[in-house]
Amino acid sequence: HHELTSLFECPVCFDYVLPPILQCQAGHLVCNQCRQKLSLCPTCRGSLTPSIRNLAMEKVASAVLFPCKYATTGCSLTLHHTEKPEHEDICEYRPYSCPCPGASCKWQGSLEAVMSHLMHAHKSITTLQGEDIVFLATDINLPGAVDWVMMQSCFGHHFMLVLEKQEKYEGHQQFFAIVLLIGTRKQAENFAYRLELNGNRRRLTWEATPRSIHDGVAAAILNSDCLVFDTAIAHLFADNGNLGINVTISTC
Repeated sequence: HHELTSLFECPVCFDYVLPPILQCQAGHLVCNQCRQKLSLCPTCRGSLTPSIRNLAMEKVASAVLFPCKYATTGCSLTLHHTEKPEHEDICEYRPYSCPCPGASCKWQGSLEAVMSHLMHAHKSITTLQGEDIVFLATDINLPGAVDWVMMQSCFGHHFMLVLEKQEKYEGHQQFFAIVLLIGTRKQAENFAYRLELNGNRRRLTWEATPRSIHDGVAAAILNSDCLVFDTAIAHLFADNGNLGINVTISTC
């Protein structure tokens, strides 16, 4: 099995050459990503144009199971080439990205390294201890898209609290509040969280399972799978432009 998959190794990046499989005029293969950056075949220096499809190798590829590209970090799955990209997007062994909202930080690393990255690169984030805390978002009337981030430490885990203000629909600003676990999806299933806005004899509550930082906040916000409220509701609960959210984490 391994001997067969090794026939598909790209000589440039050592990833697999998967269908559609193109070859140079002498029959050498190179993966499609590398091919786009090359003008000559890396094996024989011959021309890569015109493109020649290798249909025989495509048939073989369809009969072989390929290891996940995160095999070196612990994934033991082997997959049909059509299932590989989808699995690798959500593989538990893929590197973790920095969980801070916004795309400014491009850090990636192992789960174990996430907390030390946050401590060194995002020193402004406050951490509160305990399963029941108040997340205070200041200046909620700031214009444009804004986010507030805080850490909560309890049950031997770290949770990230995120409040984002953004215009999901034009001219309609909304707030999205969510809790993420600095951990795997499986670990996240062991917890529940409750977010509560309280004040002026009103109460608004949201209860859910924390998301793993592997999933991030973008998908949750897109599907409104979090505490969602508009600026009018925010003003009902805010005090001088500051909004307190009670956060309670519990184990299931």
